[in-house]
Amino acid sequence: MAVPKQKQSHSRTHKRRSTHKAPRPTINECPQCHSPRLPHRVCPECGHYAGRQAVTPRSSAEEGPSPQSQ
Repeated sequence: MAVPKQKQSHSRTHKRRSTHKAPRPTINECPQCHSPRLPHRVCPECGHYAGRQAVTPRSSAEEGPSPQSQ
């Protein structure tokens, strides 16, 4: 089995690991309402997807109290 002769420095280890990060999520704007949304997903603001109304958007008054506020 191969064994390193010298200990690798922290600097060298950090340089190697500097590219091991999660990529930022891609954010596109909705063509209907221009709000930010993830690609290939229904817009949470207006409910449109692929040029048509996919779901009815929920308004904040219909949702009621959130479970975290209790």
